[in-house]
Amino acid sequence: MAPTLLFLVLLCSSTALITSTNGVAAAAGAGGGTGLRMKLTHVDANGNYTVAELFRRAIVASKERLAFLDAFAGGGVGMPVHWATLQYVAEYLIGDPPQRAAALIDTGSDLIWTQCSTCLRKVCARQTLPYYNSSASNTFAAVPCAARSCAAASDIIHFCDLAGGCSVIAGYGAGVVAGSLGTDKFSFQSGSTALAFGCVTFTRIINGALQGASGIIGLGRGELSLVSQIGATRFSYCLTRYFHHDGENGGAGGGGHLFVGGAAASLGGEAVARTAFVKGPKGSPFYYLPLVGLTVGNTRLPIPSTAFDFREIAPGFMAGGVIIDSGTPFTSLVRNAYDALANELSARLNGSLVPAPGGDADTLCVARRDVARVVPRLVFHFRGGADMVLPPENYWAPVDKAAATACLAIVGAGYRSVIGNFQQQNMHVLYDLANAEFSFQPADCTALQI
Repeated sequence: MAPTLLFLVLLCSSTALITSTNGVAAAAGAGGGTGLRMKLTHVDANGNYTVAELFRRAIVASKERLAFLDAFAGGGVGMPVHWATLQYVAEYLIGDPPQRAAALIDTGSDLIWTQCSTCLRKVCARQTLPYYNSSASNTFAAVPCAARSCAAASDIIHFCDLAGGCSVIAGYGAGVVAGSLGTDKFSFQSGSTALAFGCVTFTRIINGALQGASGIIGLGRGELSLVSQIGATRFSYCLTRYFHHDGENGGAGGGGHLFVGGAAASLGGEAVARTAFVKGPKGSPFYYLPLVGLTVGNTRLPIPSTAFDFREIAPGFMAGGVIIDSGTPFTSLVRNAYDALANELSARLNGSLVPAPGGDADTLCVARRDVARVVPRLVFHFRGGADMVLPPENYWAPVDKAAATACLAIVGAGYRSVIGNFQQQNMHVLYDLANAEFSFQPADCTALQI
């Protein structure tokens, strides 16, 4: 097969690898019990970046992920994740005796995988922690090629290795990974459970894509995600703010908490808003929401609700929709919605707008000290009357070294809209899979206990 064609085949494969046969639902509390709890750290928390560098990194990451989604707008297969854009890391242990690992957390993919010590020479990505050594774990078990779970991996390339194990190749927006399927004990802050995962031995990805982490933990809809493997019917997270200013060195000090299974308690109080998930394309790991409109201040924007609907662009291929995503930094809106938002903000802020650092005439910016005074709130309206109210600091971000300028942290899109994690800061969100419902409420995420 020609290299280009092979790359396209890999790129269009999904991240699902195997269906877990381990009875781990009790560990997470599918409906009750303690469930799993994880403390999250922003990937840039220890990078000593200035606020200008943080903003550029977030913009590039958002546009890269969006471009990848738009390039593969068809809905016939699950969309692979461009994990260079992932933003939050959970630390945990694998095996017995335990080995440290750190994974990027993503609601837009399914597979759990980590780089292994058997990585081929110079072809695995650099990571902060040592590579996982399966031969040093008393609880590791390889998945045989004859297992039904290996054959069930229909959306990736899988084959038998010389030892009779199940080998896989998975394509992503950032490149390709390959390895073998196995199971082992995973230990989190709140308990341990056996999980099926990919032991990756070949990683050909964009430099820096893993940002020092060991791999990925997927929270998507597929059978191989953490949520599905432990039989959980809900999960929630709460993300603290990750832009802050500290003299010359601004930083990403944000983090948060992830709760899976029984640990993800129902949200309560008058401020809770709920809306039903939209059924996405078959095989897609993403969670879609029924966004129907936007309001700036008290002005409802002239955007037809159909701007956010799915539409068939070819037989069996869908485009559009709105994804709620923990792995995209800044929200992206389809062009007619973004233009309506930018036009309204330009009119309202005309006297307060300042040039964007770098001379980008298309970027809306104001003096950072004026954000709270002049920038109106933004509201995302969802079907059923659920309103997500964003204060100015949830959609304007500091951009220059001195943190004197703040710019609009929402970008334009082509085929679909994505609600990113910057817009979800200081918001407790709950994915109720049993009831196909998404709920959210404002929260002080720093006050939550793990």
